[in-house]
Amino acid sequence: RKRQRYVEKDGKCNVQHGNVRETYRYLTDIFTTLVDLKWRFSLLVFILAYAVTWLFFGLIWWFIAYCRGDLDHLEDHAWTPCVNNLNGFVSAFLFSIETETTIGYGHRVITDKCPEGIVLLLLQAILGSMVNAFMVGCMFVKISQPNKRAETLVFSSHAVVSLRDDRLCLMFRVGDLRDSHIVEASIRAKLIKSKQTQEGEFIPLDQTDLSVGFETGDDRLFLVSPLIISHEIDERSPFWDVSRHQLEKDDFEIVVILEGMVEATGMTCQARSSYLADEVLWGHRFTPLLSLEEGFYEVDYGGFHQTVPVPTPACSARQLAAAAARRDAHLYWSIPSRLDQQ
Repeated sequence: RKRQRYVEKDGKCNVQHGNVRETYRYLTDIFTTLVDLKWRFSLLVFILAYAVTWLFFGLIWWFIAYCRGDLDHLEDHAWTPCVNNLNGFVSAFLFSIETETTIGYGHRVITDKCPEGIVLLLLQAILGSMVNAFMVGCMFVKISQPNKRAETLVFSSHAVVSLRDDRLCLMFRVGDLRDSHIVEASIRAKLIKSKQTQEGEFIPLDQTDLSVGFETGDDRLFLVSPLIISHEIDERSPFWDVSRHQLEKDDFEIVVILEGMVEATGMTCQARSSYLADEVLWGHRFTPLLSLEEGFYEVDYGGFHQTVPVPTPACSARQLAAAAARRDAHLYWSIPSRLDQQ
């Protein structure tokens, strides 16, 4: 059975929140709720926010004119209405739009004989400014979100396991397709795997950190050209006892997270990807991409996902370390014996 991904290759998380009863919490943070909406709903809310306020205040302007009797004295030039040339609900609606958007065509204008109209004019001007600030702010934040910047941050389609400096390492490649760089870029990796504790508790999606250089600072990247991120499989690694045969039968997911600030906007950007067990190639290495040309380095992204097989022991890192220790011990004791023979 194919494992259900926790995180898709494009970074989308396959988690849906159900049976959320405290939905009022979304309204307490209405700004973030509106920003998180899909574009079609954001545009609908944007349109409704203005349309509803225009209709609401237009109805009040019409109601004031109706109560004062302005609609009954349309042809009476001696009568001073609250709003000149307001002869029905449509004209009241247009005057509401002119008031809130400060267009002011000059045909319809409020007079100084209508104190309730002056109060309503001030109220609509203030509320209209608040609606403008709130909705324009939402749209600006939504437009400037750096989500699309993550589309140009690419991860290799496979991870590999091979030797580096006589140590088994789990590796994957990351790259940035843009000329503008990610500032303060850092990389993290998580192992998602079900486990059962000694007390019998079953944890379906347990998260374990995979060290990619946090202790040495290698997790902070200068992402100018594609980089190979390496996780050394040592005694602290969850893959310490995993051999090639066990890897082929294992069921896990490795989630990798690249974070940094967009150089052009200064906003934080995050790109994610994942690797299932069958997407980890044992005994492979990534092909080189960088070549030196006349006065510059050239990156060939055509081979970004390509790997080549290399000689790699099929045993686990623990077994490899034990064999290396026995070999070193044998050399240590054999040297004095040879000296005694001489």
